[in-house]
Amino acid sequence: MITRSLFAASLAALALASCTAMNAGPAEPVTAGYAAALADPARPAAERARDAARLPAELLAFAQIAPGEKVGDYIMGGGYLTRILAAAVGPTGRVYAFQPAEFIAFRGQYGTGQTTVDAAYDNVIAVAGSAPAPVWPEPLDTIITVQNFHDLYNKAAPSGTGHFAARNLFAALKPGGTMVVVDHSAAAGTGSTLSDSLHRIDKATVIEAFTGAGFRLEAQSDLYARPSDPRTVNVFDPAIRGQTDQFTLRFRKPR
Repeated sequence: MITRSLFAASLAALALASCTAMNAGPAEPVTAGYAAALADPARPAAERARDAARLPAELLAFAQIAPGEKVGDYIMGGGYLTRILAAAVGPTGRVYAFQPAEFIAFRGQYGTGQTTVDAAYDNVIAVAGSAPAPVWPEPLDTIITVQNFHDLYNKAAPSGTGHFAARNLFAALKPGGTMVVVDHSAAAGTGSTLSDSLHRIDKATVIEAFTGAGFRLEAQSDLYARPSDPRTVNVFDPAIRGQTDQFTLRFRKPR
């Protein structure tokens, strides 16, 4: 559960979490304000062990997450980021954890995972809907999606699903709201053609989808840049898993 100490400690993030440069470096200026969120005792030990590779404090700083915000975790997966966001926004904030109906139909574990995280935090609310059209209960300050946007370009998805989703995410945000996208990099010029075979997508394709929906690209980060990744291997291949080159983008909805 969210505690007063977690909330008080995370107040510092409001002033510290700022980055507006178009090419942000691999480490955001200060991430100490998110330490309490990472230390949340409700987080499973297995998830804490992933922090060294996933750099969640740096990601939250890049996303400029602040206490009291209403945040959407778009395609929440196992809930790793959902739990951290819940502690970071505090008891006056909300985290809307979206799991696509298509994912739950494919693997029931996605549904039980969503239910588990929803029950563990008073400020987490499960959100339902199809992958491109979640139903958010209220306008959001920030939406984050990590390593999942490429799935909207799989062969099984109807043509245009990614662009349709980008427009819906634009509509879900308040004016001035933030959209953060992290995904596995495909080679430049490959578009979305490798979304099925390699689970990767060309950064330019994602930028085009979101700017076409009305967003302004505000910043990019090298947080998960891995130059040694040839970007020609499936991200689940043991030789590269956990070490893929990923792009990190922050978009802004105009006021």
